[in-house]
Formats: sequence, structure tokens, C-alpha cells
Amino acid sequence: MTARAKICGLSTPEAVRAALDGRATHIGFVFFAKSPRDIAPDAADRLAAPARAAGVKICAVTVDPDDVLLDRLTAALKPDFIQLHGRETPSRARQIAVRTGAGIIKALPVTDAADIEAGRAYESVVDHLMFDARPPKDAVLPGGTGSRFDWTLTAGRRFERPWFLAGGLDPWNVGEAVRLSGAPLADVSSGVERGPGLKDPALITAFLDAVRRA
Repeated sequence: MTARAKICGLSTPEAVRAALDGRATHIGFVFFAKSPRDIAPDAADRLAAPARAAGVKICAVTVDPDDVLLDRLTAALKPDFIQLHGRETPSRARQIAVRTGAGIIKALPVTDAADIEAGRAYESVVDHLMFDARPPKDAVLPGGTGSRFDWTLTAGRRFERPWFLAGGLDPWNVGEAVRLSGAPLADVSSGVERGPGLKDPALITAFLDAVRRA
């Protein structure tokens, strides 16, 4: 039984193996210089090989990517999805989809119900929405900060695309988060780390087990 979840910010073969053994549906690699999870496209491609062979979806996580980066990712990694974690507009999301041939995941920072509704503008141009906690004002990163939002804000809402819940999830709270939010997919990064950017295979396993039980 698969775990409807994405393990994000991977950088070692051991972490990738834990995600595959736990039957994650997606894995993600971060391409953002300020992140402790930043990785080179060719290194990500090597790590992604067993996941691709297993039919697990490969996601390239970016923040306001320019066309140069997009072309590098397309050539080196050929991701199934480009995740947009910046201020990309719906029109830019569409341009990226056309340029790369990849599906699009648009991450949206959430504080209140209005932020959830803002996702409607993207539904016709992306494959997935991702509702993530809005980072603190002084945060360097747009995600992966361990922040969380009120999971009941998405309860009972219907969207045109399957969507991810993100922000502050870990093996101990993801079951409750999925139940309260109604999320069809869960995303985790810092919640399965033993230090910034250092994924813990045991925590990945525990997280995916919890998602399956939810």
C-alpha cells in the first residue's frame, strides 16, 4: 500500500531508499542556493534513478526559477514535476509547464482562509496545489521551516486538483493533520530531519507509516 506523501529535500542514497521502501508516491530535490537542502541537478539525477525505475514521481523544488535553471533541470533531471515555491503568477506557472514539459506543483503560503482561496487562481494551470505554512517574516526560506497553520482551514473544501498539505508535519502529527485537513497528499521536509538538511531514514519510515494509517 502506497503512502500518499512526498519526502522533500533529499540528498543521500539512504534517504531516497527509505522513501522508496516506505512507498512514498513522490520525492523532491531542492534547487535553491539558500537552502541547506540545495543540490546540483546532476547529483539529483543520480539519486533519482532508483525512484524513477520504481515509478515514484520526481519533483524539482524551485523558488522563482529563471529559464536558465529550468533548462538545466529539464536536461539533467527531467523531473515529473516542477514545484514553484516563490511568487510565481498563474501565467508564469503556465509558461514553465510549456517550457519544461513537466507537471506543476504551486506552493501557497497560508495564514488564513483567504490564502486557501487564493489557490483557485492556479487550479486551471497546475497539476497540484500545495498549502504550506507561511514562514516567519525574518525567514530566509519560503518553506521547510517547520512552521504550521490551522489544518481545519482546508476541511470540507474541494479543489480541481489533488493537493498537498505541508508545513510543520512530522511522524507524530501527520495522522491528525490529514484527518483534520482532509488532505489527499502530505509533504514533509524538516519534520524527518535530525539536523538542517540531514534526513533521518528512520523518521522517513515512521512518517510514511503514519500517513498510511491516517
